[in-house]
Amino acid sequence: DLSEYIQADKYGNYTICNIYYDTAFYELIQKSISKPFYKEKLRLRSYGQVPEDGEVFLEIKKKSEGIVYKRRKKMPLSVAEPYVKGEGILEAGGQIGKELDWFLTRYDVEPKVYIAYDREAYVSKDDERLRITFDRKIRWRENRLDLSEDTEGELLLEPDQIVMEIKIPGSIPFWLARLLSKHKIFPGSFSKYGTYYKQKLLKERTHVK
Repeated sequence: DLSEYIQADKYGNYTICNIYYDTAFYELIQKSISKPFYKEKLRLRSYGQVPEDGEVFLEIKKKSEGIVYKRRKKMPLSVAEPYVKGEGILEAGGQIGKELDWFLTRYDVEPKVYIAYDREAYVSKDDERLRITFDRKIRWRENRLDLSEDTEGELLLEPDQIVMEIKIPGSIPFWLARLLSKHKIFPGSFSKYGTYYKQKLLKERTHVK
């Protein structure tokens, strides 16, 4: 049904890899899953496995009143890792650099989990700002927290489960509203890092019992 209205974006199919950072006692994700008015996360992202001097993106993801904002800075992996540890500085950091500095001053973070997934990305034929993505094989690991390593991990969801995300620049077009209604697809909240954390807690509590 979608094929009449969308087309693959310029990247098509690709793998997204993330290192999520948090405090020693998971302060950031605990706040996030409590559904506050405002929440934020820090992650280091690459598109596929990268070498030590490969390009990565250090990103603060914020959500306020249901609207998501992303503030990210591109840099080599060899710069990003020591910077987050407080062992380096950003050259020409600009406004985003100042926001990253402030975040890392406020929170004492460390790498907590690696999360990767395979994405199919599409854009509307009429407006490329409207994006629809499908994330498959969402996987995680708590060791080898390094974007220069392979992309393998333990599945977060069942093998046949897919996460669809719709990014809309304003009001939803009629054709999309009609298709969502036809297939009884309704908005839902899903956090990859949050889901991992909840599963981790459940496993730990089961083990204690």
